[in-house]
Amino acid sequence: MAAQMLIQIPLLVAVGWLAAKYLPRKWHAAFDAWNGRGISGLILATFAIAFWMLPRSLDAAVTEPSMILGKFFSVPLLIGLPLALSWPRMGFILRGFVLAELIAMCFRLGWLYLISPIRLCSNYLLNDQQHTGRYLLLIGAGILVWLCAKLLFGAFASLTRTHTDAPDAIRRWQEHAGR
Repeated sequence: MAAQMLIQIPLLVAVGWLAAKYLPRKWHAAFDAWNGRGISGLILATFAIAFWMLPRSLDAAVTEPSMILGKFFSVPLLIGLPLALSWPRMGFILRGFVLAELIAMCFRLGWLYLISPIRLCSNYLLNDQQHTGRYLLLIGAGILVWLCAKLLFGAFASLTRTHTDAPDAIRRWQEHAGR
């Protein structure tokens, strides 16, 4: 279960993300025409993610050949590709919302898989489900720590940069005011 949810599906998303770099420019322009501020691509990816989060979909992707094939095509094309094309168009607030929802999703699913007394996916043992829950909680915590560190140390870096540039800015202002 952990291999499918935490390795295979994210790698398929990464394949779709990387494929966006090799699309012809005409396709980028066509996608940009209906993807204002990245919202449409984000909605498409959200619905595809919601489908592949369902335990029934995860079960079917193990046993049914059509669902296995569907996973290998839909995850890169409906999640990775739209996210890659939408991410640069999203503003700071929307990107923050997406990352916050990713963290919350990891915590919600991790908690659900960890405390559920019954198997949610019939193809996996309860022990596999609980391991996946622990991994999801760790991944959510890791992303949260990374994001907080990036925000915190990014702010310190800009403060440091401002303080080192301040004497030069003051000197330039004094030179300009003295003329």
